[in-house]
Amino acid sequence: MADHRNDVWGVGAFLLGVLSAFAVWLGSAGFIGEVLDDGLALGVGLTRAIVPVALIGIGIGLVMGGKDDDTDSDLDRLARVAVGSLATLIAATGLLHVFRGRPGLDDPIAEVGAAGGALGMAVGGVLHALADSSGAAVILLAVGVIGVIIVTGSSARTVGEFVAKSARMIPALFGRAFRGLFDDPTQGEQAADRRPESSMPEPEPEPEVEPEPEVESEPEPKKRAKKAEPVAEAEQQSLPVPKAVGNWKLPPMSMLSRSEKREVDKQEVVKRGELLQDTLDQFGVPTTLLEPIVGPTVTRYVLELGEGVKVSKLESLRKDIAYAMASPDVRILAPIPGRRAIGVEVPNSDRQVIALGDILSSREARQATHPLEVAIGRDINGKNVMVNLATMPHVLIAGATGAGKSSCLNSLLTSILMRTTPEQVRMILIDPKRVEMGQYDKAPHLLTAPVTDPRQAANALAWAVREMERRYDLLHKVGFRDITGYNKAVDEGTVQPGLGEVDEHGEPLEYKRLPFMLVVVDELADLMMVAARDVEESIARIAQMARAVGIHLVIATQRPSVNVITGVIKANVPARLAFAVSSLTDSRVILDQPGAERLVGKGDLLMLGPSSSSPHRVQGCWVEEAEVRSIVKHWIDQAPDFTDDRSVGADTATDDATAATVPAGAPIPGAGGVTSTPPSLDITAAPPAADEDGDELLGQAMELVVETQLGSTSMLQRKLRVGFARAGRIMDLLEEAGVVGPSTGSKAREVLISPEELAARRGQG
Repeated sequence: MADHRNDVWGVGAFLLGVLSAFAVWLGSAGFIGEVLDDGLALGVGLTRAIVPVALIGIGIGLVMGGKDDDTDSDLDRLARVAVGSLATLIAATGLLHVFRGRPGLDDPIAEVGAAGGALGMAVGGVLHALADSSGAAVILLAVGVIGVIIVTGSSARTVGEFVAKSARMIPALFGRAFRGLFDDPTQGEQAADRRPESSMPEPEPEPEVEPEPEVESEPEPKKRAKKAEPVAEAEQQSLPVPKAVGNWKLPPMSMLSRSEKREVDKQEVVKRGELLQDTLDQFGVPTTLLEPIVGPTVTRYVLELGEGVKVSKLESLRKDIAYAMASPDVRILAPIPGRRAIGVEVPNSDRQVIALGDILSSREARQATHPLEVAIGRDINGKNVMVNLATMPHVLIAGATGAGKSSCLNSLLTSILMRTTPEQVRMILIDPKRVEMGQYDKAPHLLTAPVTDPRQAANALAWAVREMERRYDLLHKVGFRDITGYNKAVDEGTVQPGLGEVDEHGEPLEYKRLPFMLVVVDELADLMMVAARDVEESIARIAQMARAVGIHLVIATQRPSVNVITGVIKANVPARLAFAVSSLTDSRVILDQPGAERLVGKGDLLMLGPSSSSPHRVQGCWVEEAEVRSIVKHWIDQAPDFTDDRSVGADTATDDATAATVPAGAPIPGAGGVTSTPPSLDITAAPPAADEDGDELLGQAMELVVETQLGSTSMLQRKLRVGFARAGRIMDLLEEAGVVGPSTGSKAREVLISPEELAARRGQG
């Protein structure tokens, strides 16, 4: 037995290393693998990634070492390798603990596992308390070098020469990346919080953004984001405590709840996959089950078709598959984009609820740096989905009643409130249903109280158009192409001061940052019924032009019909979120393709990006009303009498209300830009007064008839977009006013006045 001692120890170490590799790197090896991975994470943290390599190397060394070493016995060699490896492991875990936030006993286990584990906490914590970070680093590095010397059996001089040579090569190879290797991950987040929006990296570069600032600012934030990325359980990673931005303090993440983790019955998933294969075989469609992907709402079975089998044949079996799987419906993805495979999505019997807190505490949320990046949900692969509204740049949300639109809007708005201050994002909320957005009233992010009257909503959209034009005038004056470049120049103080203009005190006009602006419409159908022409025109203008000046639209409707989502709106709002609908026609209206009619409701959605033709299935997240109220209260408590100084105009002679103190939620002017008076947002003003004869469109109708010299009821229907009855009544009013003659049957009425006479009549009035 003594002759095979090395072999026994070597094979044992090798097998343990292989098992550790499956557990740590691949997340498999069953129950033993889970226990092994969790134990290593708790014990040695991130260094568990190299444990398999060390064990395999030790095993191979012991087996291949032979018996030719006369200076050491077998036991001495084993002891030397074990002691050296332990010293190296202690040094590595201690360094990770010191330079990755130094989590303590009160912190979550996931944060301890994302650093140096319990071993690193014990070693690094003591050394940091005695010698601070720099002293602890020196001591731990020395211990690591000693461990390497013991394991390799080399001399200190050899190791020193190797380290010196490597140190000379690394700066040339890696440049600035080497200097940020051991940065505290929280420092990168603090820098990202302090960095203005203009220098934050965008997921997709916009054509309007100037290239020079982006090239300078992109690389470093990306590298810092990597250092803050844990290896295990990234989904449950907690965001750092929000810090004050200016005079504002962001809400803490503790205000949002988390959902319970659902255990997947792997045997049931495999059993249902075999049932699917058997069903297709019975119908003459041979397939190979590649993998099942279990998502929050559905399980996607990835299949490879047999030779000579048409994709259309599988698609025609959708109802038969649903019958065999005892499912209300299935969705067939044929083929999966970018793969030589077919996806059959079957609803889960036990659906997982995705809370907004799960998404905002994830790795993806930590890496999101733009103010308009919001939480959507979790996709079928388990990835948390954050989208940047600035790159979409406008979103259309549609679906049947109860499908999850309101929950999506609440998650979107709460994401904004959790991640940004009123200096970064301002909002206009339009809620014709009157009950969905009242909970956000008085939040300082709002430019006005939630708009509930459809006619006032048309006024609010028209104000957004005027604000867009004002911002374009400002950018044209100072010579910038978009809000990002302008804001960066304001932060750096490189905007031309005043351009010779002065305020009423004789001081040069001061340029201030422009916040992003979000216009949210909860029910488009009600607006289109009352003021279709004005609403559609304003939406089209904002959607076509407002991206560069930071104004973005989010439009929701539960009636995805062509008379609500018109061709003009669809053409200018490229991004879509489609919830469950009742028919194929509605799905084609939203997505221009089928698919939404196969969704299962309750937050199940298809997301279609502005540059994508394949929708992405996501389970939308939700947020409780109590959480929304507490977050809004957090902001109101900070600013009970909030006044946006940037909305105070310099010229008070024309409008005394403009320079007055504006409480939170009350109508206030636009924010940002030069301290000249922006257009006043006063949607609470009365709607346009009707003419004395009783129809507010009478003036427009009179102009149309006189300018065209055509007294036609059908012409009024087309131009004013009103019904036949209202057009006929307007024509009768024009006859009473002496503008047109009496009806002559099917012919157009005679127009009795000329454009000059109409102008003279108005001048006398």
